[in-house]
Amino acid sequence: LVENILSLVSRPPTLPITLINTVPSAIAELHRNHAIPESVKVINLAGEALQHSLVQALYQNESVERIFNLYGPSEDSTYSTYALAVKGSTATPSIGRPIANTQTYILDAYLNPLPIGIPGELHVAGDGLARGYLNRPELTADKFVPNPFSATPGSRMYKTGDLARYLPDGNIEFLGRLDHQVKVRGFRIELTEIETHLNRHPDIREAVVLVREESDDKQLIAYYVPCSGQAPLAHDLRAYLGERLPSYMVPAFFLALDAFPLTPNGKLDRKALPAAGAIQNREESYTAPHTIAERTLADVWQDVLKREPIGIHDNFFELGGDSILSIQIASRATKAGYSIKVKDIFAHPTIHQLAQRCTHAASPVHAPQEAIT
Repeated sequence: LVENILSLVSRPPTLPITLINTVPSAIAELHRNHAIPESVKVINLAGEALQHSLVQALYQNESVERIFNLYGPSEDSTYSTYALAVKGSTATPSIGRPIANTQTYILDAYLNPLPIGIPGELHVAGDGLARGYLNRPELTADKFVPNPFSATPGSRMYKTGDLARYLPDGNIEFLGRLDHQVKVRGFRIELTEIETHLNRHPDIREAVVLVREESDDKQLIAYYVPCSGQAPLAHDLRAYLGERLPSYMVPAFFLALDAFPLTPNGKLDRKALPAAGAIQNREESYTAPHTIAERTLADVWQDVLKREPIGIHDNFFELGGDSILSIQIASRATKAGYSIKVKDIFAHPTIHQLAQRCTHAASPVHAPQEAIT
């Protein structure tokens, strides 16, 4: 995703780009960096809940004529419904109506159709439905169920696990997940899978993972209670999970607690868990910038990550940085006169390392290794 964005920004193709198909968090970065080509006429957005404010901001690009909100699980060939997000509208974008050869049903727990306005689980059926999950017959039987609304023998429908309801105009409003499965930047993530791996760590007694909105962005936060003695360091836990899970499932923040907050009836009180802003992932003492380049990069990091002070040995990813935020870092650093690529941030995740690596471009800023006086 990041490489596609960078390619679009830095190396426009010979033929003009007229359509962009991506997730809302990615298009938001393109818009923020004024990197949407003037030739773009249509934008398709899928994979995450689409916010009204983003739609109207995108329509500020004079060339953009239409923005479509697409919805659908991989189990139904990715897209199942679509809706045109209207320019100037003040309503939250709906996920619209089914595409051709697709059927949708909003049902209660007994598979009874629900009336307009009543929330229920969204089911999809039609020609795009997958056969099931490879080598997982029990999960297939649980999620792909007989379709009682079809006259075709053997017809099935897929239980999406998404909560939705019909609007008066017949469009569908997406309301969220029925379980703890979430989407972060288009990736479907089962929080319990991350928790399972953390709970297997020899130094962790119990763990829970949440998604929080931090700085207008969704981030995974892991909370854990250590068995005894010294709590595992965030760096070690990140490496531990990195060996077992894809990178997008590794939390941005880790916080050790003496005990989890509980509700009066003894259940975990998720709302009482601290926000990421209270989490300190620092494993080294603060070291101030020593050069002009380090000071410039520190200012950029603090502005993007919304944290300060940030020392030159603090790790970008341990401060909550990710692939999307790295695009902002690279863009702002380049504007400040230091040529940095996203891959440089991944390879050199501290300010000290990056300052030694980055190339000084024509800019009012002094050479990167000039000492501060």
